[in-house]
Amino acid sequence: MRIITLNMNGIRSASNKGAFAWLDAQEADFICVQEVKAHESDLSHDMKNYRDYMSYFSFAEKKGYSGVGIYAKRKPKKIIREIGLPLFDSEGRYLELMYDNLSVISIYLPSGSSGEERQTFKFEVLDYLLPYLKKRMEENLPMIICGDINIAHKEIDLKNYKGNKKNSGFLPEERQWMTDLFEGVGWVDTYRALHPDATDAAYTWWSNRGQAYAKNVGWRLDYQIAHPSVKDKIAKASIYKAEKFSDHAPLIIDYLV
Repeated sequence: MRIITLNMNGIRSASNKGAFAWLDAQEADFICVQEVKAHESDLSHDMKNYRDYMSYFSFAEKKGYSGVGIYAKRKPKKIIREIGLPLFDSEGRYLELMYDNLSVISIYLPSGSSGEERQTFKFEVLDYLLPYLKKRMEENLPMIICGDINIAHKEIDLKNYKGNKKNSGFLPEERQWMTDLFEGVGWVDTYRALHPDATDAAYTWWSNRGQAYAKNVGWRLDYQIAHPSVKDKIAKASIYKAEKFSDHAPLIIDYLV
């Protein structure tokens, strides 16, 4: 089973840059996308009816903002678009497809880089999510959470860690939240399960400022986070950088089924 996650930074923009043409050859079972920046009426026929996939979205109330989606090869038995946190839910940041033996989630956590108000909101989301994900863990259903978490967990997860210790995305409280999620609650960082020491090759996001992409001054912000029952089924993990569809790169994880 192959799952791909990609923050598109605008689904129409990513499409114009060849994202769907690349996806054509990937034969993924699930494609999780974030920051689609569109409403349903903005999507082309091919975006809504992509190949033989079924498409599901959670759009933000605000036009041209946020939004997540999942392209799936099979129909879910249940779809969840809200977790009970009103502002988070209104921004279209969560989508879950539930099956009898699996749940796949596309999630887009807020960035706090635009100012104190959004950083406060980000902390509110993190405070809500940790017990939520702890409770979901107890359901003992194999789950895979895909998306842009907007946090680099450890120093090896970004190039310039010394200069970013006071910046959103690498704040001590954010990093501790990731540690609590993995080491405390028990969720699994699938990429790190296979590549525990990877540095430059692990980055998934680059600033548009300067020559960050050309110089590979990046951050690892995109994850596939799995229920521990999935840990022994993680077969391959890679990040595709040969083409640039967005300021993020696709994260591809293959699972044994």
